Amino acid sequence: MTDVAVISGSASDAKITDKVKKVLEENNVSYDAQIISAHRDPDKLDAYIKSSDAKVFIAIAGLSAALPGVIASKTDKPVIGVPVSGTLNGLDALLAIAQMPKGVPVACVGVDNGDNAAWLAVRILKLK
Repeated sequence: MTDVAVISGSASDAKITDKVKKVLEENNVSYDAQIISAHRDPDKLDAYIKSSDAKVFIAIAGLSAALPGVIASKTDKPVIGVPVSGTLNGLDALLAIAQMPKGVPVACVGVDNGDNAAWLAVRILKLK
């Protein structure tokens, strides 16, 4: 069983993904890391979410940052969004993740703060 599914929207998010993986590894938390775009690979993302046995999802995305919200709309498990800096220094992604509609909750950490996403996942897992 996988504790955390780490999904990034593109390979360019590797620096953030590496921060997440480092904290999870230091805390002996199992994870599966994937690169799946909510826009370019919606069917692949849907299949992955449905087949995943992860207890928590961490979604790393920039620009419109749809990835965390799409994941949250397809699971009742906790989703943590990590906004990635881009043309607007990550403000666009931060606002997109933080302003989810009612019934589609996504926890949001700071821009490029994969470390805090992993720490939040560790704390969530301790509750279970």
